[in-house]
Amino acid sequence: MSKKAKMAFTLAGVLTASIALSGCGLFGKDKESVDPPGEVTQMQEGEDVESTTDETTQETADMEMRDIYLVDKNGYVVSQSIPMPKTESVAKQVLSYLVTDGPISGVIPNGFRTVIPAGTEVDVDIQNGVAVVDFSEEFSDYNEADEQSILQSITWTLTQFDSVDSVELRVNGYALEEMPVGGTPISENGLTRADGINTQSSDIADITNTRPVTVYYLSQADDDPYYVPVTKRVSNNEKDDVAAVINQLVDGPGLQSTLSTALFNGVKLLEEPKVEDGNVVLDFNESILENSDSNIISDATLSSIVLSLTEQKDIKGVSIKVNGKDEVVNEEGEALTAPVSRPEKVNVGSF
Repeated sequence: MSKKAKMAFTLAGVLTASIALSGCGLFGKDKESVDPPGEVTQMQEGEDVESTTDETTQETADMEMRDIYLVDKNGYVVSQSIPMPKTESVAKQVLSYLVTDGPISGVIPNGFRTVIPAGTEVDVDIQNGVAVVDFSEEFSDYNEADEQSILQSITWTLTQFDSVDSVELRVNGYALEEMPVGGTPISENGLTRADGINTQSSDIADITNTRPVTVYYLSQADDDPYYVPVTKRVSNNEKDDVAAVINQLVDGPGLQSTLSTALFNGVKLLEEPKVEDGNVVLDFNESILENSDSNIISDATLSSIVLSLTEQKDIKGVSIKVNGKDEVVNEEGEALTAPVSRPEKVNVGSF
């Protein structure tokens, strides 16, 4: 893909408009602490301006942005941050927003859909890192083509929480050993992120000599870019997981894919990545920059790298160097003098 085409994904939009990098954080201010905008209301004759403003402010204060994994128009399972009423039953709430024709109906982003069948009721119990999800019988009424998307949507939505490592599924209290329509097996150890998301392995001849890594590519809805996690298989001959992720980002998602990569052709690591105290240091050649006459790294490039590498358990932050020098700045001209951490929210739209 040409550099010009890839630069199109750095447009201000759902995510990149929010990337105000501030050294230690990818998006600067934590998205969890930012209230979503209140609804526009029409004033009635004689209505007090102050009271109307107070009501709108209260409604906004009672909402919180929560992540759920929806399916986009190309069939990819993608995180989207949705405004939801504050509640103590967060796990149950986010799953209820995955139900078709449920509470998400009024706020679902354009081009996205849910995959849990309409009318499904859900209950969640979390103990010792395991989320046991009990669905009503309506859960079994889905299209077989959606089976993997359902598993991935549920698993990745729940494992975003620190208290959840794995997910077990039940229907009317009975544990599922396989999915009810297509028969996809469910491990007795439960569903985890290690099972992958949007998995690509069709070009692998010997899958037994590979291991999975998850990288983030770019897609676009209307004029808004967003990030899509894709699990790819890499050869066990590639010993370093960090280098393997960077190589997958540079190689891109494949010619037949609707996705794009934010890393330009020719990007190379000049030294082996170094991980220490949760921070990985990457030393790139100048191809990582927007152009040869600047020391600017695009927000989309940096975001793709940070999101991809922080999927690995031992990595919490990323430091970028070019030709051995740590003089890189973001699009706002701010020096990246501290490790860049993963954002609280990945794809945040306007509703």
